[in-house]
Amino acid sequence: MAQVLLCGAAVVTLSMGIRHGFGLWLAPITMERGWTRETFAFAMAIQNLAWGLAGPVAGALADRFGAFKVLVGGGLLYALGLVTMALATSGLAFTGGAGLLLGMAQSGTTYAVIYGVIARQVDPAKRSWAMGITAAAGSFGQFLMVPVETWLIGNTGWQTALFILGALSLAILPLAFGLREPSGTPHAAGTPPQSLREALREAFSYPPFLLLTAGYFVCGFQVVFIGVHMPSYLKDKGFGPEVATVALMLIGLFNVFGTYAAGVLGQRLAKRHILAAIYGLRALVITVFVLAPISPASVYLFAATMGLLWLSTVPPTNAIVAQIFGVRHMSMLGGIVFLSHQVGSFLGVWLGGRLYDATGSYTVVWWISVALGVFAMLVNLPVRETAISRPALKAA
Repeated sequence: MAQVLLCGAAVVTLSMGIRHGFGLWLAPITMERGWTRETFAFAMAIQNLAWGLAGPVAGALADRFGAFKVLVGGGLLYALGLVTMALATSGLAFTGGAGLLLGMAQSGTTYAVIYGVIARQVDPAKRSWAMGITAAAGSFGQFLMVPVETWLIGNTGWQTALFILGALSLAILPLAFGLREPSGTPHAAGTPPQSLREALREAFSYPPFLLLTAGYFVCGFQVVFIGVHMPSYLKDKGFGPEVATVALMLIGLFNVFGTYAAGVLGQRLAKRHILAAIYGLRALVITVFVLAPISPASVYLFAATMGLLWLSTVPPTNAIVAQIFGVRHMSMLGGIVFLSHQVGSFLGVWLGGRLYDATGSYTVVWWISVALGVFAMLVNLPVRETAISRPALKAA
């Protein structure tokens, strides 16, 4: 189990850590290329949408053939996407690299695939805790990589910085060896036989799964809007880039504690209540941030508080999926839930750029984020976490 957790955490640290700093490239790339913010934001939106759409496919392949091959392919795509992002001289090429290639790469190197391995290799009594550890690693990656990326941009230029990150992303390949599973279809012993089609039909006909999926849409909208547009929002308010860097670092640092705490609490409390509390608190924190006078201190307080709530939705959400449906199709079902997250991410990052260009302000998107937080709080409350009954499969 230790090897799985260490290698899984390291992969997520790289894959999530690199992407969390993409907002730092918005200003230098758009200024040098002469693009609007919407051009950059649209590429990031496509990245999140491609990540979501490819997620169920990557998850199904990992469920069928094991995570190793999917991780190797994802690592290679990650490097290729970063190099293409650096070399692109048109909005279309930039969208192809930063959007499509990196989105597909992330689908094979992040939570859905890693959590599938964890769900199959870790005792169910420790599953929520193990998922919290891995999510915390992704948060530490943000804390670690944001200052590294800021330094690279400032000292080597934004283009060279992307080449260096492309080389770094190849470290995912050797780490994938630590996540190899036994040959054959990976699944828990004693799991009732169930085809991929049956698993999909079962999930989409089960209301708690749909409610959980709807709530995860909001998570994507909020975190990607903030992660990508926060540096530019603060620049518009007259703050230097160091304020945005510290803010993103604080989100990553406090997210380490938030995600770990969510994983631990998921072993003791109803996970639906944890999710409802997270979304409700997000709405409250954003409201206070928008209404209060802005200063470096208020920015840092907002970042630290949001950090506690940032990816803390990930362990309870995925643990509920495993708890309801079992682990045989865990990566694929987790990928479907995550697709909803990424549709929200697409809208959050794209609307951020679109409405900014239309109104000259991010105010409307902040209030949309508040309203969606209240919605997610309400839809998670009735989610049932008990294992689904499968009389037909048990009789087979």
